[in-house]
Amino acid sequence: MFEKLFKLKEHNTTVKTEVLAGLTTFLAMAYILALNPQILGTVMDKSGVFVATAVSSAVATFVMAFLANYPIALSAGLGLNAYFAYTVCLGELKNVENPWTIALTAVFVEGVIFIILSVVKAREQIVNGIPQNLKTGITVGIGLFVAYIGLRNANIVTFLKQEDGSYLINLGDFGSADVALALIGFLIICILVHHKVPGAILIGMIITWVFAMIAQVGGWYTASNCFPDFSGGLQLGGITKTAFHFNFGWAAKHIIQFIAIVFSFLYVDLFDTVGTVIGVAGNAGLLREDGTLPRAGRVLLSDAIGTVFGACLGTSTITSFVESSAGVAVGGKTGLTAFTTGCMFIVSLLLSPVFLAIPSCATAPALIYVGMLMASNMRNIRFDGDVADTVGAYLAVVMMPLTYSIATGIMFAILAWVIIKVFEGKAKDVKPVMWVIFVLFALRIVTLITHFQ
Repeated sequence: MFEKLFKLKEHNTTVKTEVLAGLTTFLAMAYILALNPQILGTVMDKSGVFVATAVSSAVATFVMAFLANYPIALSAGLGLNAYFAYTVCLGELKNVENPWTIALTAVFVEGVIFIILSVVKAREQIVNGIPQNLKTGITVGIGLFVAYIGLRNANIVTFLKQEDGSYLINLGDFGSADVALALIGFLIICILVHHKVPGAILIGMIITWVFAMIAQVGGWYTASNCFPDFSGGLQLGGITKTAFHFNFGWAAKHIIQFIAIVFSFLYVDLFDTVGTVIGVAGNAGLLREDGTLPRAGRVLLSDAIGTVFGACLGTSTITSFVESSAGVAVGGKTGLTAFTTGCMFIVSLLLSPVFLAIPSCATAPALIYVGMLMASNMRNIRFDGDVADTVGAYLAVVMMPLTYSIATGIMFAILAWVIIKVFEGKAKDVKPVMWVIFVLFALRIVTLITHFQ
């Protein structure tokens, strides 16, 4: 059966190898089952987010397995979930009742748009229309943003109130348990990665969590209860508090602001997915000689379907995970690897109290480390070329963490890039897709000016 579905012999692999690869991939990315409820749980029901994350990850990964036959797993994307919670819900929509329903609506619309773009094969054309320096700068900026969230969640970075009521970023208390445990956890992850331990991020989180439980028993760690509570069952009923909670009414009344939110989800997901897929496929030796990816449309469609399904259940954008390369490294080459990973996401539902009990001091090291991986793309930014490319990438990197907004970073990068190109006398280099994006963000600036007047 597996041979017929996944063409194992054609890919020179076996069921044993593929299953082992799938388990490895799951171990490498299972941290998202703890991180996503922590991040989205700031504005939504944590147990509902957990179930939505596990089920939508499984479904999206199954679609990837059977539709595209690639060893790529999917789940809620880091950076995108942070944008969902901190930028949209706690930022732009902080004065709106139940802002997460609007954010879920934006994710749903984004997914539908991606399905259409994937079917008509326009998604790759959009990617090719954006300058490479800007794509790289956005990736780096998101990495710094994600790392900053980890530092804040563990109180490694805090705010110091000034006499005038403003706040300055300040260093946290190194004598506190959450700061000490988070820093220890980060070092553990780094050491495990150095020794090429599969699932290093998850293992580092678990070790830090064990330390937190010991610290709690000793009375040092008091921020939250670190021990799983099985008395209330598997806590799967929370899905009723997140599934199908859309708010199309608000979107219709605030169409420009809503479009800007949708576009930010769309833009980040677009490049995150394509970059991840190309990277993983390259590691697996699945790319053609010209660097193109066979069945690319099916891969992108799997991602889009996962996003729509995830929004319906109650989670932020579903995207391909770079941790899939961990499974590829141990021999995964077909959809059977992805199918195995998807099955593990279903099994994880039986452990919901465990994942929901992991404290922020244990998830923060994972955020900091993943942020570092994304920020390492800084080496690919060209600072010696066209000034528009340089400034665009620089603003994306700087503005995302400093304004606490992925969308703002993208907006500054693209607006500056287009304007400088025009004054360089290179307006002809601005492709139509960039003009469309420029107009959308220019309209967003107008709404912001109106908002602050």
